[in-house]
Amino acid sequence: MPSHLFADRPAPQPSAHDAAVLDGLIHRTRQLREDVNAVAVGRSAAAVGEDGPQARRQRALFDLAVQHLDGLDERLGQLRAGLPAPRATGRDGLGAQDGLGAQDGPAAGAPASRAGSAEWNLITDEVSWSDELYEIFGRPPGSPPLSLDDLPSVLVPEDQPQLTSMVTGCLVDGRPMDGEFRIVLPDGRVRGLRMTGEPVLDTEGCTASMWAVLRETGEESARHGPDAAQRDEPVERTEHRTAVELQEAVLPPWRGSSPLPRPASGALDVAAHYLPSASGGRVGGDWYDAMALPDGRTLLTVGDLAGQGIPAASAMAMVLGALRGMAVAGIEPGALLGHLDHLLETSAQPAPGSALCGLFDPSTGLLTWAQAGHPAPLLFRAGTGRVLPSPDGVLLGAGARFAHEQDDVRLLPGDVLVLHTDGLTRRGDRGAGPEALLALASRFAQARTAQECVRGVVEEFGGAERLDDACVLVARVGA
Repeated sequence: MPSHLFADRPAPQPSAHDAAVLDGLIHRTRQLREDVNAVAVGRSAAAVGEDGPQARRQRALFDLAVQHLDGLDERLGQLRAGLPAPRATGRDGLGAQDGLGAQDGPAAGAPASRAGSAEWNLITDEVSWSDELYEIFGRPPGSPPLSLDDLPSVLVPEDQPQLTSMVTGCLVDGRPMDGEFRIVLPDGRVRGLRMTGEPVLDTEGCTASMWAVLRETGEESARHGPDAAQRDEPVERTEHRTAVELQEAVLPPWRGSSPLPRPASGALDVAAHYLPSASGGRVGGDWYDAMALPDGRTLLTVGDLAGQGIPAASAMAMVLGALRGMAVAGIEPGALLGHLDHLLETSAQPAPGSALCGLFDPSTGLLTWAQAGHPAPLLFRAGTGRVLPSPDGVLLGAGARFAHEQDDVRLLPGDVLVLHTDGLTRRGDRGAGPEALLALASRFAQARTAQECVRGVVEEFGGAERLDDACVLVARVGA
């Protein structure tokens, strides 16, 4: 390891030969990632309808493989650019700031990022842990795995509400989980973990069990106490957590399942998903919503306001609340977007953005919709898809004061309608426009539910190369 005496000198750059080798490794890593992702998508398509523990573990392992390859790609890129030499270790045994940051790599002496899986059966109270989880939690192999009731006891106290909120949202509201927290190991060290998972529903739509993947974030400190907790909670993390909590409070309390009645012929089956950006650092102003209205129609909407963090989440909360109120009052989509435009222009902190709003009448199959500078919906029918022609509309808050026109389209039983924000198809390594979504037509044709369609979209577009937050909402007309 280079001496700390050279920490402030310019970053060492690789030689021409080393740079060529690194370029080759980066290319092969990215190709391998694409190959792994292709195999995962192929297996998922072949296993439509299978949702047993083995299938869920297989999906989790594919996700982990892709995440590790993304991390390798990032590290190789840093080596290619040249990294600053690490600084000396502090007197308290913790590594001083080394140019990577606490979340960019494990602390000195920490093991490489590991991951394990778990499943909690709510009917039998059985808990299943992979061998890796015992190592991650510092528990002896063969000891009883932690139940959901016992799991919070090993967390840093400040992070226990976060875990409780995640588990409650998963078990009660059927939402997928994705969040970070810190655990205290038996020797007193504190280790950062990221937990992602889904509820497993029975034939009646009730949560029967919950599975999750827990992965080390590389964030580890030598001791735990009030001072250590304060050091581990920088202003950026506090702001991020506040923005996430605000977003969670405002977005619908469902993701994996819809609040609408089970679809009869002509009715809608709705599912949606929020995808954070590759960095996951700051929350954007994206939203989605579906809501049954008093007149029997269903509101469908997605949107994206400019900005990040608490200001964007606050503006999104204001807009979505106003949108719901106007929809309940019976205001049509074109006029509704005009009112939102005025609301944003006159707010204390204007946040321009795009939006799409539609009202679906199950009695006639008619969808009336309007857009404000937003990507058009995609309609899939009988194994093929197309982009709906957009009525005129300009960005919200742009000060143009143009009317937002609206259009009608008749949906048929079995049709699949996909609404999304533009961050979904913007990727770092290639431009994937609506064509990439249209390529999912055959998979949508085989899907039996809107949630299966959403899962296909997430598997295709949920990779780490996405540059911006995104939302996707799928509405499937009952056959």
